[in-house]
Amino acid sequence: MLQPKRTKFRRAQKGKMKGNAQRGHELAFGSFGIKCLEEVWLTGRQIEAARQAVTRHMKREGQIWIRVFPDKPITKKPAEVRMGKGKGAPEGFVCPINPGRIILEAEGVPYDVAKEALRLAAQKLPVTTRFVVRRDYVQK
Repeated sequence: MLQPKRTKFRRAQKGKMKGNAQRGHELAFGSFGIKCLEEVWLTGRQIEAARQAVTRHMKREGQIWIRVFPDKPITKKPAEVRMGKGKGAPEGFVCPINPGRIILEAEGVPYDVAKEALRLAAQKLPVTTRFVVRRDYVQK
């Protein structure tokens, strides 16, 4: 599962996810990708499930790039604990994603294979996504 080896601080503030993605909103490595259309916190498990779906459908041909990494610690208090007494213990890590952010990229497979593989990956994610193709891509 994706998570950082070490962090500077154990706990992080929630923060605001407003506006569109300022970086990571264009294809950089592959010819195909899935772009997020909503704000969401993606967990390492969700990213890993999407990666496995793509890899299995592409039969380990071509190459995929994961463009997001969960490095924000999320805390949670135990069940039935009264208010106050400080912030809870770190529970896991998430990746905050804004609309327009590219989540996965693929290369080295035909258009229809990539489209289906990324569709299967998008089903594993808790947001609406869009399949995107590199502007200069030419179908063979």
